[in-house]
Amino acid sequence: MPAITMPKLSDTMTEGTIARWKKKKGDTIEAGDILAEIETDKATMEMECFDDGVLTEIFVPAGGKAPVGAKIALVLAEGESADSTTEAPARPEKAAEAKPESKETPPAPAPAVSGSRVKASPLAKKIAAERGVSLEGLAGTGPGHRVVAKDVPARGSARAVSAAAAPRIEARAAGEGDTTIPLSNMRRTIADRLVASKQQNPHFYLSVEVDAGALTRLRQELNAANEAAGLPKLTVNDFVLLAVGRAAAQHPSINASWGGDSIIQYGAVNISVAVAVDDGLITPVIRNADKLSLKEISAAVKDLAKRAREKKLKPEEYSGGTITVSNLGAYGIEQFFAIVNPPQAAILAIGAIVKKPVVNAKNEIVVGERVTISLSADHRVVDGAVGAEFLSTLRKLIENPAMMLF
Repeated sequence: MPAITMPKLSDTMTEGTIARWKKKKGDTIEAGDILAEIETDKATMEMECFDDGVLTEIFVPAGGKAPVGAKIALVLAEGESADSTTEAPARPEKAAEAKPESKETPPAPAPAVSGSRVKASPLAKKIAAERGVSLEGLAGTGPGHRVVAKDVPARGSARAVSAAAAPRIEARAAGEGDTTIPLSNMRRTIADRLVASKQQNPHFYLSVEVDAGALTRLRQELNAANEAAGLPKLTVNDFVLLAVGRAAAQHPSINASWGGDSIIQYGAVNISVAVAVDDGLITPVIRNADKLSLKEISAAVKDLAKRAREKKLKPEEYSGGTITVSNLGAYGIEQFFAIVNPPQAAILAIGAIVKKPVVNAKNEIVVGERVTISLSADHRVVDGAVGAEFLSTLRKLIENPAMMLF
């Protein structure tokens, strides 16, 4: 039977880490048994065996990494021998040794690589040569971050020019007292995707200050009733997500992405919610958010955030988002701008509600409650006026939250 290979468990996964083996060498395996737990860039997931046999070899130990598609174990059926498998096993990255970094010899900085030494497939090298494009600096999406054919930009494109012309920035080598932290799969994926987003997506930014007084009062009233009924409390973010769903449905130009030779406007509003986890950030998705009630959105985001921190999300629960919301208000941040979450065209940054002096309709200076909401958008898809109209609708909904309850 075929060797067991590293499965592709998410759309952005290029390599996986063996969190732990649940079977040991020599164990008898039945179809459906769980062989191992695989840590991806998004979650830790179980890997199932689809054949009966004996776990004859384990090529990647617990804590080791291997690219997608690499051979990690061998399960042989009765009568089979290892000679029938000709593939070479993966050479996993060793798990970090548990000893102080400061007592180790610091690694020498990696030498600059020329285009001919970049990890790339033969086809990618051939296409790059034909197009006159340097492979240096390109983000590879193949196994082990290898540059493959689809990663090579067209001649003369902004990406090709920037990849060839941008100077390499070398990190300072670790020294005495420094700590070198190996990149997790999640951290590496975040780095690659956000660099690509900033380099390839022409960002622009808009901000609006919103009166949050009515929202605060309504939330207090509803939470008092929920507490009396033994129900969970509502958060400010629950109201914001409800408003974003409604506003995005009214402005489909925001709920969209760049398709290369077209713009894709999505039929459903699926909100990606940024959740901080130990290794970085993950964005579970609330599907059809424009059709959900406040109670349904509150329950969904609580469940998704909890399981995201426990690394128990399924791939379909963190993929397929059409617009993202990032809220740092709980940390006291009043305003910030987020990086667009590709392939989406827009992301909203929500600040803290702050009390400040404001001028009311009678020209009186009073204490008001204000929240700053900022939009980052891909200018290829969203124009400034479109973004402004969307924020105007969002502000109206948040300033009149009772409108969203019916």
